[in-house]
Amino acid sequence: LAEMDPEMSAQQVVTPPQILVIYLLISAFLLGLAFAPVPTLIAVNVLLTLFYTGNFLFKAILVWVGGSAQETSSRAIAAEASLLRDEDLPVYTVLVPMFREPEVLPILTKALRNLDYPLAKLDIKIVLEEGDHETIEAARSLDLEGVFEIIRVPASHPQTKPKACNFALRYSQGEFLVIFDAEDKPEPDQLKKVVAAFNQSAPNTACIQCRLNYYNARENWLTRMFTLDYSLWFDLMLPGLERLKVPIPLGGTSNHFRMDVLRELNAWDPFNVTEDADLGIRLTQKGYRVGVIDSTTFEEANVSIPNWVRQRSRWIKGYMQTFLVHSRRPVHLWRSIGASGVFGFVFFIGGTFLSGLLNPIFWAIFAIWMIFGAEAITPYFPLPVLYMSLLNLLVGNGLLIYLTMVAPFRRRWTDLAPWGITVVGYWVLMTVASYKALSQLIFNPFYWEKTQHGLSKHTANEVAEANLDGEGAGK
Repeated sequence: LAEMDPEMSAQQVVTPPQILVIYLLISAFLLGLAFAPVPTLIAVNVLLTLFYTGNFLFKAILVWVGGSAQETSSRAIAAEASLLRDEDLPVYTVLVPMFREPEVLPILTKALRNLDYPLAKLDIKIVLEEGDHETIEAARSLDLEGVFEIIRVPASHPQTKPKACNFALRYSQGEFLVIFDAEDKPEPDQLKKVVAAFNQSAPNTACIQCRLNYYNARENWLTRMFTLDYSLWFDLMLPGLERLKVPIPLGGTSNHFRMDVLRELNAWDPFNVTEDADLGIRLTQKGYRVGVIDSTTFEEANVSIPNWVRQRSRWIKGYMQTFLVHSRRPVHLWRSIGASGVFGFVFFIGGTFLSGLLNPIFWAIFAIWMIFGAEAITPYFPLPVLYMSLLNLLVGNGLLIYLTMVAPFRRRWTDLAPWGITVVGYWVLMTVASYKALSQLIFNPFYWEKTQHGLSKHTANEVAEANLDGEGAGK
């Protein structure tokens, strides 16, 4: 990608024109503080207040539109999937990139065997780094069927998931391709539903994104909050983006591609640590469509806060990279995705990391107001700005808490709803992850921070059960 389409690659973190724009903005702000501090701070405050208001409203619209998404298409897809004959199904490549995760291999192989798809038409690639001897030996010891192939990725820079997937792509034989993570448990009929969805979709549909959620949702507070987060994101917001024709940042797994389009677009960006979100935006700019269907892949939610911060900071760093890449040519972006697409891109990609970075500033202002009274902030908050800020504080945050609480209702997980009240604590963690992401973007942009899987108390039971099933399958 960096060679064939360098404007779309994150190999160069910030381009010279972007450096110039950043320099001019910082210079204008500092000059304003020097010669007109109060008007400058008021102007910045107005811009940030409008950003927060737009962010709240956009997310509310997404949930409203996504929540009312048609159920008719889901029924039609399920009906066609049930009628598909084995001889009519295409060869399907399944990529499973792994790194130092031997303990979850039995879970993975069990989940893939449970797919309702002819085994002879599966082209399964377990993608491992050549130096990951422990996982390679664990995979060999399972004595897997012939449809499983171990792909060993040669050591090279950068050592990232997208680079490994790009290497495995040259050996892939399917008409369609899906990525699953090592601990994923997709619903058995997912591949057939995707084939049916492609059959019923517009010809320019290049990718179908399935929904993600967690099988250990109720393990602790963090897993509950992570589940509420994903329920809001995948069950409500992404369908909203699809209906509004806004570019969809793909999730890291269960995105199903047409192989010819994936190769045409030079596949994933190995320098972007959320290669999935980047590819979703790139597909839209190239004139392709991303669809969302009602089929779920269940994963293991992080049970450890340090582990969660490592994972989330990588995602946010990738969103920063994606925003920088696709804002390099604003005129091209506007022409390729339109006004609504640009608006959605700014608030959904930019808003995701900007909110985390800006929240501490407004929390500090609120604390000053509480401790020292209104007189301490009045000079910087003219009455209209003060009213809008109060609206954001009370109505905007209240709305986000409410949306978090209603997110699990679509799956009838009503017992999780009360935990939405505690989402403020989750936002604090998001801020920690955002600042860590910013630091890494500056000092170590291509570093892939490893997320440790298999920490859940459910994993031991899953591994034991999968091993028993594997022994039975072998006999």
